[in-house]
Amino acid sequence: MEKGTDIRPSGNYFRAVSAVAWKDLAAELRSRELLSSMLVFSLLVILIFYFALELDVKAREKITAGALWVTFAFAGTLGLNRSMAVEKDRGCLDGLLLAPVDRSAIYFGKAISNLAFMLIVEVIVLPVYSVLYNVNLFNFGLIGVILLGSLGYISVGTLLSTMSVQTRTRDVLLPILLFPVIVPVLVAAVKASSGFLQNLEMSEIMAWVNLLIVYDIIFTAIAFMVFDYVVEE
Repeated sequence: MEKGTDIRPSGNYFRAVSAVAWKDLAAELRSRELLSSMLVFSLLVILIFYFALELDVKAREKITAGALWVTFAFAGTLGLNRSMAVEKDRGCLDGLLLAPVDRSAIYFGKAISNLAFMLIVEVIVLPVYSVLYNVNLFNFGLIGVILLGSLGYISVGTLLSTMSVQTRTRDVLLPILLFPVIVPVLVAAVKASSGFLQNLEMSEIMAWVNLLIVYDIIFTAIAFMVFDYVVEE
């Protein structure tokens, strides 16, 4: 199929997205390489914060949002790098590009699987952090912020990891490309998370939540439009 062919209006597009996502999830269920490395890294970061910051309860609540998002950001970067590196090294990426599907279906399939991996790690990290730091993180507002922040992180990260995997210095290049672009997400996520943990008024938090929503929409749309060009280059 030619590069310009578009099958998005048909059900084939959604089947292609689900096939790409399921391929990644099934491969990870067999190997468990990606999740195990992300999880070990996340738990290590949490333990480092725990032993380095012997703080009282109020001080722990203040640094909780920052510590969580540092953990999520670095674990997410590790997962993004590894996910695309496996595709490239095994020749799977070339196979996907030869498939008769719209290139954006590959992007959304990879983004869904990467988001699933990140959410799995977060589901494990949150109760561990709650127990270690004696902080209640089971707050619907906080969970919503984590979902929005993770979505923005993955939407940009999947695009940039596809770009960096083509280079020899992909392990170093991805963080260099990703972190400057993702700063608004991290700042907004930390501020909104901190606001929910400190029980601030919604009027003080909604500005940051709105920033997350706008960022997610804009950068998902941008990735959708430019992924074809990025992956072909």
